[in-house]
Amino acid sequence: MRRYIVLYYAPLAVAERFAQATPEEAMKGMKFWIDWAEKIGPALVDPGKPLGNAVKVTKTGTTKTDSKIIGMSILQANTMDEALEMVKGHHHLHWAEDCEIVVLEEMPIPEMQMAPGA
Repeated sequence: MRRYIVLYYAPLAVAERFAQATPEEAMKGMKFWIDWAEKIGPALVDPGKPLGNAVKVTKTGTTKTDSKIIGMSILQANTMDEALEMVKGHHHLHWAEDCEIVVLEEMPIPEMQMAPGA
């Protein structure tokens, strides 16, 4: 099995809308996540959390920056196609026109697997 990192992209307005949600609206939104997690089952290694407060790091220092990445999850699947099937029709894609999901496969580093304690 391989691990896949799921990044949720959305316009800043979506994150602002969530931050201003009433408790009732927040619970309604959580129902979508709970339903998706139940559908995926144990393949959902980490449901993740919202992301924010982005800081860009360069060799000259750090800068607070805007990021359209507003959340992440970790899936476990045999293939990329299987992982993509898990996010097909995901509720995140319906929050706003510009919402996107990017799925990245964790790639093995053979040298790290041979290191002591790895």
